Amino acid sequence: MKGDKRFISPIMTNSESVWNLGSNAYSKPTVALNILRETIMGRELFDYAYKEYAQRWMFKHPTPADFFRTMEDASGVDLDWFWRGWFYTTDHCDISMEKVTWYQPNTQNPEIEKALEKKEADEKVAITDIRNKKLADQTYLSNNPEAIDFYSTYDKYKVTEADRKQYDKYLSSLSDEEKDMVNSNYNFYQIDFKNIGGLVMPLILKFDFTDGTEEILRIPAEIWRKNNEEVSKVFMFEKEVKQITLDPYLETADTEMENNFWPEKQVPSRFQLYKSRYGRGGFSGSNPMQEAKKE
Repeated sequence: MKGDKRFISPIMTNSESVWNLGSNAYSKPTVALNILRETIMGRELFDYAYKEYAQRWMFKHPTPADFFRTMEDASGVDLDWFWRGWFYTTDHCDISMEKVTWYQPNTQNPEIEKALEKKEADEKVAITDIRNKKLADQTYLSNNPEAIDFYSTYDKYKVTEADRKQYDKYLSSLSDEEKDMVNSNYNFYQIDFKNIGGLVMPLILKFDFTDGTEEILRIPAEIWRKNNEEVSKVFMFEKEVKQITLDPYLETADTEMENNFWPEKQVPSRFQLYKSRYGRGGFSGSNPMQEAKKE
């Protein structure tokens, strides 16, 4: 499905004109209908609609369009986007997580926020700070105490009475619901998705949390209805996310897994030295049944 578009035909192509008949006329429809049953509709609804199709068109000559219409009519599910993408185009599924942005609410509480600012500042150590620290006893101020002024001892991370009054004023402007949200310490993750392959599909996400638990969220394909190239969605959790995986159970035939992880995860691939076209490690032209008979 991710091959050279010059040698790929839509499923809805006359068999005399189709390129790569095995892949485009047999393998791809099989994958499409399996995804439709397992992921899009669910087994129970798919089986009900499929049996209805068999009953309606028993001893008749249905066309593919009759199958498409019956599956939608019997299930009550709009599948136009699915038939169009899988059967009438050469698009493939390759959806990537382009960017993940992690947000936490700013409580405006100086006791909390200034402590966080100080912690972040302490973690950002520049080479200049490292070298100056070794010369702390050689500075002008260390040898001339009379030069010390307000800014020499000023601590911008110290909570003042003015900070507390400003925070109290801010709290008085919030409703009880807004106060709960501000103090919830929730984690917000904005994920930007990109449809590289052109085929819109549901977004199946697995979130692994730092406490060892996990959660699966399924976003229907309708998320692409206003923009089939890029889309963003925000997820809110009480716990901190350690790993995000797109299509964790390989349900959507995504052709590139390297862009399905956050943080980025390298997917290994194996290669072997190719000494000869035939023989050990090469292609002998026999199938597994023939090989088994030789043993």
